Amino acid sequence: MAREEARVQALGALYATDVLSRDEVDVSAISARAAALASGTWDHKAELDALIESVAETWRVDRMPAVDRNIIRLAAFEILFNGLSKAIAIDEAVELAKSHSTAKSGAFVNGVLSAIAERGRMPELEDGGADG
Repeated sequence: MAREEARVQALGALYATDVLSRDEVDVSAISARAAALASGTWDHKAELDALIESVAETWRVDRMPAVDRNIIRLAAFEILFNGLSKAIAIDEAVELAKSHSTAKSGAFVNGVLSAIAERGRMPELEDGGADG
């Protein structure tokens, strides 16, 4: 399965989990690659949301459109935990936003992810966390 299709499936699973306020992502109907992306993103949701809020100064994550916040979470996960190139992750997230969200979502997603990419890794990840 192509990486793009896995990303679309992962986004669907993340979106459903988010809007239905579930604790775990249902990965039963998606590919293994998509399941790894969705589960990994959801497992690191608290860390990702903290990072997103730190760069999206005028936006709280819970006030962002659900599709946009899950696209941003997914791309940030891929950058921080999967080692995907920042440029590729941002480009593919912007394309996802353009095709699955509003007309303005591509620019919004680009702005937030560019700020994350500029900042680099979260300090907690670099030093092994507070207990590190």
